[in-house]
Amino acid sequence: MPTLEQAHAWYVDGDPVHDFYHIERVYRLAERLAQAEKADIEIVRASALLHDAAGSSPGGKERPDHHLLSADFAAQILSAEGWTVERIAAVQHCIRGHRFRSREDQPQTIEAKVMFDADKLDVLGAIGVARTIAYAALNNQPIFAEPSAHFLQTGKTLPGEPHSSYHEYLFKLSKVKSRLFTRSALKIAEERAAYMDGFYAQLAAETRGER
Repeated sequence: MPTLEQAHAWYVDGDPVHDFYHIERVYRLAERLAQAEKADIEIVRASALLHDAAGSSPGGKERPDHHLLSADFAAQILSAEGWTVERIAAVQHCIRGHRFRSREDQPQTIEAKVMFDADKLDVLGAIGVARTIAYAALNNQPIFAEPSAHFLQTGKTLPGEPHSSYHEYLFKLSKVKSRLFTRSALKIAEERAAYMDGFYAQLAAETRGER
């Protein structure tokens, strides 16, 4: 079974938003959810440790294939440790299904649902705010910019329109809670989502000069 100590080496070149600290947090959340949901904790732990292990972008750019590359990497690591083909496939399904923007690999097993939820909980709350602002900064985008009517309708920016952390909140973070699968994750998400909603409401109001 891969360990946290072993996993550290896989993330030395990761960007500050998808670094080893993210892996640690997701690993702890995944353990907590797995126990509550009676999932196979070994599958969940391995998935949490390996879900961002390949296809990283030190500059914080979009990584559209990282879930697929990480699933392939997971197979190499677990095969070397003597895991069966079936259990490796179970971990790969968890990893392929964890990406919010991916619709082709939806989580089917309870382990994959736990993995998805644990990863998504780390984009909510105070941690989520910090990560979203850091991601915007890494991509030379502002913390706040007024979204266009086109963006509000389609989720796509107009030419020249920045994708600020507020845009990311509207496009993704405000919808995360509704995408969660497990009851235990929803309980954790309630407080975290409320904090994030309040932060971005305050940010928008201060930037607009309303508060």
